[in-house]
Amino acid sequence: MTGPEREPRTTEGLAGEPADQPAGEEHAADQPRRSGLRNPERAVRGLGAGTLSLEALVLLLAIQPIRVVGGDLSGAAIGAVVALAVAAVVLAGMMRRPWAWHAGTVLQGLLMLGGLLHWSLLGLGIIFALVWAYALHVRRVILG
Repeated sequence: MTGPEREPRTTEGLAGEPADQPAGEEHAADQPRRSGLRNPERAVRGLGAGTLSLEALVLLLAIQPIRVVGGDLSGAAIGAVVALAVAAVVLAGMMRRPWAWHAGTVLQGLLMLGGLLHWSLLGLGIIFALVWAYALHVRRVILG
């Protein structure tokens, strides 16, 4: 190596105990796996809220390009996009409630149904359904 050599990193604490376990506690197989986050529930809520907020922003910003490129975007389709964006913002603020995750899933389905109004809404619905599915997967992994 050309630079200063580093010592190998160990996972032991000062007393020889593993660093991720408090001193005096043994790891039991029946204990849930810790995520390493200080507040995993809050982190997961932030992920859900961020995902829904980003979805609302993309939906609102997509109205004009869809009208210009896609052409035939009716007033009903624009109203549906705005309503879905408002619902996403409201749900983002309510992520503390357990039912909000289910409502977010329903929101993704409604956006895909918006594909009946314009094909590009189906495309956005599929993209955000995949992102939402990933957020649900992360939630399940972190919270168990």
